Amino acid sequence: QPRLVESGGGLVQAGGSLRLSCAASGLAFSTYAMGWFRQAPGKERELVAAISWSGRSTDYADSVKGRFTISRDNTKNTVYLRMNSLKPEDTAVYYCNTDPQKAPTAHGYWGLGTQVTVSS
Repeated sequence: QPRLVESGGGLVQAGGSLRLSCAASGLAFSTYAMGWFRQAPGKERELVAAISWSGRSTDYADSVKGRFTISRDNTKNTVYLRMNSLKPEDTAVYYCNTDPQKAPTAHGYWGLGTQVTVSS
């Protein structure tokens, strides 16, 4: 069973930065595209950033483009999300997962996520 462990969240003021990490195990990490998703209270889980298995290709939701950067280290089975210029609307629980092209409801497993709270 794959295991995904997200970390790095916290409370930050608007305009601040955070770096999230996601450690993966129980899967051939280097062969999977990875994505960061988030879910705000009362909203559906959404994809915010994706990265190809090699790390050469990335894609972002319009709402985070230019502020968030996704990266990965296949030697450490870890994917990262650098978040700059944070806004209160970025407040959510952040999750990582494989196959970012799949709808969030199509994934069979999730980690616990990491809470990001941005104060105004």
